[in-house]
Parts: sequence; C-alpha cells; structure tokens
Amino acid sequence: MNPDIEKYNELQIEEEKDICIFLYELINNELVEAENKIWHGHPVWFLEGNPVVGYSKLIGGIRLLFWSGQTFEEKILQNEGKFKAAEIRFNHKDEINKEDIIRLLKKSRDIQWDYKNIVKRKGQLEQLK
Repeated sequence: MNPDIEKYNELQIEEEKDICIFLYELINNELVEAENKIWHGHPVWFLEGNPVVGYSKLIGGIRLLFWSGQTFEEKILQNEGKFKAAEIRFNHKDEINKEDIIRLLKKSRDIQWDYKNIVKRKGQLEQLK
C-alpha cells in the first residue's frame, strides 16, 4: 500500500478505516495501471495524469468520488460540484456493493473528462473518452 495513503487510512476511526482499506483494495485491483497518491489531502488515483477516483472522510461518512461520474449514467451516484464529478457515501463497510464499485471503476477508465488541463483551458472540460 502507498505509505501516504496507509497513513491517511490509519488516521480514520475503526469503521471508516475499514471502508478506506476496502476501497483502496478494490480500486487498486481494478485500476492496476493507475498512479495513486495523496492529492488535496486525500487518496486519489490518476490515469495518465488525470484524476479519476478518490475517497475522503467527510462529516457524513466516507465519500467515494468519481471525477467524471456524472456521465456514467448511474443512479447510485449523486452529482457533486459544477463540473462532471459524482459521489457515493458510506458509513459502514457492509454498505459497499463490490460489483457496483467495480462497474463504476471500469467506467472511470472508459469515460474521462480532461481535468488535468482544466486550468490551462480556463475551466473548460473536454471529454477524453
């Protein structure tokens, strides 16, 4: 496990730590080609420098965020922010449907908006895939 992400996970309370570790393993097993690191304070996975998925501790539990998730056409995701991100939140590990997350992770590889160059394009997103 990435040592920085391991440290992040260890700082969580027990139930949230279990969620974080489970998500880490799911994401790493599905997006084997992705780079992962702590970015803006939480774990994020990148494909060719473009952020695709990450999780973070919020007041309402652990949020799993997909940067291009609004275009996945998935009812289990809630829109987040003014760009294309969407999220799902968990309070207990047993709330996580492994098959759903694997499906979403596959979509995160296949459906991407170019967040890597959003500043250069002055806030305009272009679809990569």
